[in-house]
Amino acid sequence: MTHFGKIKSYDSGKGTGMITPDKGGDALPFGRKDLQQEAQEPSVDQRYGYDTSEVDGGNKRAINLQPQQGEAESVQEEQARSQQG
Repeated sequence: MTHFGKIKSYDSGKGTGMITPDKGGDALPFGRKDLQQEAQEPSVDQRYGYDTSEVDGGNKRAINLQPQQGEAESVQEEQARSQQG
């Protein structure tokens, strides 16, 4: 079942982050390897769809993260505008 949430934080150096579920609850950790599009780094408040997996004795983490339709394009457009200066 796909869940949805917004990126709370992402450390590009470590390749780890947290996503806050739309339905509430604790933020879930994820890693760079959990992103469907590893080359595209997530931005804070960007909305993603994701699945969950239980690890380490029942702790949940987000996996298979995918940017929501329209989100990926808007982030790319924003990055392009900032580079143009």
